[in-house]
Amino acid sequence: MPLSGPLYERVASAPPVPAGLPMVIVLTGFTDAGGAVARMQEFFHESLEPAPVVSFSSDVLLDYRARRPVISFQADHLAEYRPARLELSLAHDALGQPFVLLSGFEPDFAWEAFAETVVGLAEGLEVATVTWVHAIPMPVPHTRPLGTTVSGTRTELTEAHSVWKPRTQVPATVGHLLEYRFAQAGAAVAGFVLLVPHYLGDTEYPAAALAGLDSVSVATGLVFDVDDVLEENRAYLTKVDDQVGASEELTTMLQGLEARYDAYMAGSTLGQPIIHAGDLPSADELAAELERFLADRRSDDDRRGRI
Repeated sequence: MPLSGPLYERVASAPPVPAGLPMVIVLTGFTDAGGAVARMQEFFHESLEPAPVVSFSSDVLLDYRARRPVISFQADHLAEYRPARLELSLAHDALGQPFVLLSGFEPDFAWEAFAETVVGLAEGLEVATVTWVHAIPMPVPHTRPLGTTVSGTRTELTEAHSVWKPRTQVPATVGHLLEYRFAQAGAAVAGFVLLVPHYLGDTEYPAAALAGLDSVSVATGLVFDVDDVLEENRAYLTKVDDQVGASEELTTMLQGLEARYDAYMAGSTLGQPIIHAGDLPSADELAAELERFLADRRSDDDRRGRI
């Protein structure tokens, strides 16, 4: 069980936060298809250098057995101990526009207390909107635009950008709880679910992060310089396309996904909802084919989500 104690502390050197800013929430945890949220976290922290305003207590909120801290060993001594970070920060986009960023690992404990605290902090900062992003695997082709499902209180975003509107039950994340509590509090909140090709869900798929950043831009008006991520995605897609082109089975499967996707997006009464894979090959069958050349991306760079 977690220790009792303060849930967070304010950072003494924190800059003042203007009222009326958008809040962006990116928390890694239960599901992150394509490494979308982890790559977004990395982008925000490396490119924007956000200034922490509030630091949440890892001892209270995290299970270290599930989210091991990192420690550095230098020849004959331990040099650095880096526990996971969960922070509320002030960041600025490529145009210098400020926004509030909540990022880090999803809490393992005290969800209700955490949600109550975050809603209270947002109300105290008088944030204008709240936007969060997560990603799930779906039987869709990587050769088509990556779709989203949008929830929350901002109906204009839901109507414009939800390509799939299910009625279902899913295991919750703390992001879901935050959206639910923000909605109850009357906040302008939007949650974007990125629908990532299921056969790329276990890889680090740069297009998923790009779609997440685009979703944040649509919801907030923030602008991000994504040239590096675009270049990552071009190199990644070249590998995927080479592998698919060399396999008749993968080519046939991709064509089936494309046909089903196109029929669904066109509103055809003959097209089945894209959530139902039907007779399409499984994610495991595709993953086995792609594993050989995508494995080096995962093993060479295990830094995703370690903020």
